[in-house]
Amino acid sequence: MIRFTPQAEAIGLEVTRIEPARVWGRVPYRPELIGDPESGVIAGGVITTFLDTICGMAAVAAMDSPTTVATIDLRIDYMRAAEPGRDVLAEAHCYKLGRSIAFVRAVAFEDSADNPIAHVACAFMV
Repeated sequence: MIRFTPQAEAIGLEVTRIEPARVWGRVPYRPELIGDPESGVIAGGVITTFLDTICGMAAVAAMDSPTTVATIDLRIDYMRAAEPGRDVLAEAHCYKLGRSIAFVRAVAFEDSADNPIAHVACAFMV
């Protein structure tokens, strides 16, 4: 999926683990991803792209016969800024796969999902 998503490739998204209906990944900290040069914080759009992409992957990982998906709804809550100089990690879970819609939740963090940068709830057209 990353090869076919130029934005995901541009941010350096890496998948670190895949299980049925679950995907884990990371975006390495890089200067070109900074949104605020004064603080060194990664741009919010990078986090959104990361979570959207990894959620789509979790939807595909939930399928018996994988196919493409398209985001039809994405609700993101930013809880704090990412820590400058740190990679951002995420885990996504497809908790409901219907005939035409997949529902996925994910969280972005540095060390633990208990201290989230952002949380997202998505729906994908299957």
